Amino acid sequence: MTSLRILLVCEDIPARTIGGLGKHVVTLGNALIEAGHDVTLMGRDKPNYSDCSAETDFRGTFITGCGDPTRGWKERQFGVFNPWKRSFLAKHIAKSILARASAFDIVHYHGHLPMVGLWIPKSLAFLQTRHDQGSECITHIRFQGGDVCNDLAPEACAYCAHSSPGPLRKAISVAAVNRYRRQNAAAFAAHPVIFVSGFLRDNCLRAMPSVASAQAHIVHNFTDEKHLLELAKGVRHQSPRHTTLHMAGRIEPAKGIAAFVNLIAPKMPKDWRINIFGEGPERATLAASHDPSQVRLFGHRLLSEVQSSALDADLTVMPSLCEESFGAVTLEALRLGRPCFALRRGGTPELARYGAAGQLQLFDSLEELVEGVLSYDTSASRQTGGESADVRVRVPELMALYRAAIADSK
Repeated sequence: MTSLRILLVCEDIPARTIGGLGKHVVTLGNALIEAGHDVTLMGRDKPNYSDCSAETDFRGTFITGCGDPTRGWKERQFGVFNPWKRSFLAKHIAKSILARASAFDIVHYHGHLPMVGLWIPKSLAFLQTRHDQGSECITHIRFQGGDVCNDLAPEACAYCAHSSPGPLRKAISVAAVNRYRRQNAAAFAAHPVIFVSGFLRDNCLRAMPSVASAQAHIVHNFTDEKHLLELAKGVRHQSPRHTTLHMAGRIEPAKGIAAFVNLIAPKMPKDWRINIFGEGPERATLAASHDPSQVRLFGHRLLSEVQSSALDADLTVMPSLCEESFGAVTLEALRLGRPCFALRRGGTPELARYGAAGQLQLFDSLEELVEGVLSYDTSASRQTGGESADVRVRVPELMALYRAAIADSK
């Protein structure tokens, strides 16, 4: 098979902390290199974080070109969504792609600006992967007032920018949302789009019926199972052991971490521990509200440390109140052979195929999740099974889409 020159684009790299999106792109890039392809990753121009390369371990060529998408546009201060912000940033990234496109066979965008493809000509082989609900939701999370938001009306979106928007604020935000969705739909019509779950694809098609289903593909999220197996060999359980729950994610209302801990901590046996990895606005309050010997907050750590904690834990818990697209933490726990308890929301039910029967247990409410965790038999033997979610399994799926995009561009 002829090797390809591939440009991956992600404005999340480099960063002080590499999140799920950045890790996804790096894992994919390294697997493509392993398969014999020439891979370059284009990331943000600044700032240059010294620990980023060690954390990502990307083995290809890194170049800048995405600008600095973290620059302030004062949306929060003014209480409106800016109708021009996202297209301005997207045009900059598209311009950088076009300036470098002649050196590559295919460009694969992973980022927060779905409309980038609007400024990429059809003569260029380009596709993008959507990792969140940003196709239709300007905040990318569809979460409002402490619960999932299913209101597609742009007027409702104005309340995510301001708690009580007046006529002017509402009009500006409505214009921004309408423009955002219109540009995304046009970009999706011009180039193929990959969604990391069926849930994500269906939501996009529901919100934007003008998008052709033939342009919208599903390629499930993945992990590096070879790395996980190597990691598992080096993990040794400590003795004596406590019953340990593992949690990882941003500590904010949508992720439900603080809400779950507040419910379960008063009911937990004294020899139980909760290990939480992540930062966020609710961390300080959570730390001040609970015994630090039971609720242990580790902040941001390297991916290998987080995965080692999952390996050594009795149970991984994902209490997200928002609808996760296809949770990487849950997927890794399943492939590590660890039981995982989560809410029955978003793309999470699609993860069951990657674990043994009963390994992923789903609940309809936070209260039911708490009771399920408390009643779990931690002495039960751990099981492994299910389909492989290894990135090397996904590479042939992506290569087929790459080659189709290249053929369509000619």
